[in-house]
Amino acid sequence: MGDVVVSLDAELSWGYHDLPDAPDRVADARQGWDAALDALATYRVPATWAVVGHLFHESCDGTHADHPLAPEWFSCTAGTADAADEWRAPDLVTDIRESSPDHEIAAHTYSHVPMTQSYATEGVADAEFDGCMRAAGEHDLSLDTLVFPRNQVAHRDRLAANGFECYRGVRPRRWYEGTRLRPALKLLDWSRVGTAPDLVHPTVDEHGLVNVPASLYLYSFQGAARTAAACIGSDPALAVAKRGVRKAAANDGVFHVWLHPHNLLAPGGETRFRRLLAYIDYQRATTDLRVRTMREVAQTVR
Repeated sequence: MGDVVVSLDAELSWGYHDLPDAPDRVADARQGWDAALDALATYRVPATWAVVGHLFHESCDGTHADHPLAPEWFSCTAGTADAADEWRAPDLVTDIRESSPDHEIAAHTYSHVPMTQSYATEGVADAEFDGCMRAAGEHDLSLDTLVFPRNQVAHRDRLAANGFECYRGVRPRRWYEGTRLRPALKLLDWSRVGTAPDLVHPTVDEHGLVNVPASLYLYSFQGAARTAAACIGSDPALAVAKRGVRKAAANDGVFHVWLHPHNLLAPGGETRFRRLLAYIDYQRATTDLRVRTMREVAQTVR
């Protein structure tokens, strides 16, 4: 008997504020957030929502004098939360808390600092991890789990020192990765004759943290290949995800699928997510499959 875990990187514009360009859908990311909550409620699937800490705030003057990367890092963030805000979203945090089933609210650092970059010093890591805890405290929330921005896992010693207990680790490499034929073999593996994603087996690391690795990014098959597949009524990413769910239903281990709420705004994005959730619900009803949050999995490991 295995588990399915769904985690979402809930970041609005924070996920792209240090990059030159962002997908157009990020400007409407609040709609994706609402759509994801509605789909999860429809199929009664609890999820881990990794929320950027700054989104907990009602207002912000943009200074953040106690953060090593201020003021440039926060130059775009001054103001008060409203229905169109991309930098503060306490209303969306409330929506998660009030939604059914019960979701886990986790951290996605305080301001989405990629932790393997040269500027991500220990001091920056402490500010990012502690800042999440403090911001969540404004809502009487205590956080156990953190998802690293862009899955750049680093400063785990500081993560533990700041009171966290669990994180999403890097997914296992697929069998075709690292080979010269990777593009062709990936297409083969994402076809009808392909393999299921690996189940992961969470462990306690040397810092006392529970590592719950990812298995699959639900929107990793996009662009021209996805468009061509859609023309013949196929969704390879959904097929691969379903294989992962079936594998978890029949074996010990965790199938951990992750996404961003704004992915639902891409062409076919919401349909893919809803069809996966419907399949998870079906397997849960007909097998011993469990659906759990990262926190629940970590508690079992401990």
